[in-house]
Amino acid sequence: MISFNKAFEACPLIAILRGVRPEEVMDIGQVLVDTGFTIIEVPLNSPSPYQSIQLLQERFGGKVLIGAGTVTSVEQVDEVKRHGGRLIVMPHADPTVIAAAKAHRLCCTPGVATPTEGFTALKAGADALKMFPAEQLGIGVLSAWKSIFPPDVRFIPVGGITPDNMPGYLKAVAAGFGLGSALYRAGKSPEDVALAAGRFIQALS
Repeated sequence: MISFNKAFEACPLIAILRGVRPEEVMDIGQVLVDTGFTIIEVPLNSPSPYQSIQLLQERFGGKVLIGAGTVTSVEQVDEVKRHGGRLIVMPHADPTVIAAAKAHRLCCTPGVATPTEGFTALKAGADALKMFPAEQLGIGVLSAWKSIFPPDVRFIPVGGITPDNMPGYLKAVAAGFGLGSALYRAGKSPEDVALAAGRFIQALS
């Protein structure tokens, strides 16, 4: 199975499938994989999220890192692990939840909005820091953070990311991005997701 580092090096874009249903997740997952995505997140406030995670893991788990987003409790971490998920994405930086993920040997990217949260998350074992919400924090904050955190820390802006604003974050040395409604929203067709995914891939270059 692919590691977080290998997946991130191959394509530093996390596809956030908020609202996806199990009956459509395989088609959506297939177009993302075909476009080059190697990390897929199913937020836990989606319909039957654990089922979608399990389906994705069974089909794509050998070459794609599959996991859950909007994880807020240790119990949810346990369920993600039980259904085969290998990535925990959080909206916050609760050290207890991070520790639970690492105890299961899962990758974990907690959400942070201040340096204090960032350093706390790293101490608890975070693999990368989700800069959230990016549209509120902005590129200037990312640039400031890069000057005080260890140079190997990966910052992943999430929230309001589009192909048009990615270059500014990349110039400020963002490591990658979490992509929400500009990539997928509930009811979006696989064809539309494929078009959006292609635009995001192009924006990396």
